[in-house]
Amino acid sequence: METTGEAVTRPGGAAGTPPVRPCPECGNAVAVDARYVEWCAACDWNVDPSAPDPERGRVAAFRRRLARVHGEQLAAEIGRGGGPGGPVALDASTVLAYGMSLAVHGVTAALVVVAGLLIVGGWHTGIQPVLGLLILVVVAALLPRPGRLPKHAPVLHRADAPRLFELIDEVGAAVGTPGVHTVVVDPVANAAVTTYGLRGRRVLYLGLGLWEILSPQERVALLGHELGHFANGDVRSGAVTHGALRSLHHWYGFLVPPDPDDLIEWLAYVLLFTPRWAVYGMIHLLDGLTMRASQRAEYRADAGAARAGSTEAAVALMDRMLLCDAVKPQLLRESVAAQTRGGAAGRAARDAAEQGLWERLGERMGSVPEHESERLRRVSARRGHSVDDTHPPTHLRRRCLASAGAHPARVVCDASRTEAVAAELAPARAELARRVIRDFAR
Repeated sequence: METTGEAVTRPGGAAGTPPVRPCPECGNAVAVDARYVEWCAACDWNVDPSAPDPERGRVAAFRRRLARVHGEQLAAEIGRGGGPGGPVALDASTVLAYGMSLAVHGVTAALVVVAGLLIVGGWHTGIQPVLGLLILVVVAALLPRPGRLPKHAPVLHRADAPRLFELIDEVGAAVGTPGVHTVVVDPVANAAVTTYGLRGRRVLYLGLGLWEILSPQERVALLGHELGHFANGDVRSGAVTHGALRSLHHWYGFLVPPDPDDLIEWLAYVLLFTPRWAVYGMIHLLDGLTMRASQRAEYRADAGAARAGSTEAAVALMDRMLLCDAVKPQLLRESVAAQTRGGAAGRAARDAAEQGLWERLGERMGSVPEHESERLRRVSARRGHSVDDTHPPTHLRRRCLASAGAHPARVVCDASRTEAVAAELAPARAELARRVIRDFAR
């Protein structure tokens, strides 16, 4: 954080009024708070002192340009159409993405057919069945595996948390999709949905680092957004395209040899050069073709958040998510502070730190002043697609939600429901608080 040598003053000398100092660029008053970045709302001085360096390389630059173009075009289209909830047009890039994905799966199927023909048709030769079996082994190694539930995280099923699943089902009905089969609770400041197992059962990953800093109605909006990805049929996460991307990544990993040390390894390196970079190019081509659809899916998921929790809650959720980067440092500080003492005193300190950890996190994030929230909104607009080119920047998502008009909440999370869900999450909260305090700083 930059500082200046200007004197710090309090306007009018009123007690409790935040101190200010003149902006070194334009002279306007800048709020001074040791907990947050000093910046000027008039000229944006020091608004983003920790701006990350953009990822270098032609591919990264191309992705940023493509994401920016798609993001602005989509925002304009959605604004003209009255919001992100309208019908989805099957554009050329989506058609090409499906065609390319089917071609990738076709290669896998062709290898299986070839292996079968070698085994069955060349059984009398002796060598062809061996070659066929080798091809099947390679195909089996390169096939993407179905998702699995994590082994070291609290996993909740419907019987474990009936009120939570009832809320998820109600939100799912509001956005037009069934609920989930499983909820995985972890400490991160994020949430996501995916599938696991051969039957493609649905799972919601619920990060307490995000859940605990939201109001009850913002939590409904969060669930609406995540379940909206199921309702809208996101091309990028669909079985065809997602499976093709995973297959291509498996292929690329298989084709990357270790650093060559002898003549044979150098020969393998040279022979694999062309197919390796061909696969690498296919990964980025398919990634680029699905980028527009991925961004559109985020806008449509935001529409689900507004329908379920209200437009007001969905917009507030956007602002709260800008605080997510501050959650991990806060949890790390809690962990470090609890581990600075050893012996019995240290154990007592850790036990005390575990109690109320998530409440303290919620209070800390809830006390962020408006001038810091506004700074984060401006930072998001400045960085745009440079952070995550598969998600539109927050300022565009806020604009699109506003263009759709104000939606009332279809699902209301009142005090009794909030308390019931909190009681069901209590064991997972305690387990993850213990893990954060004892292991987060290691």
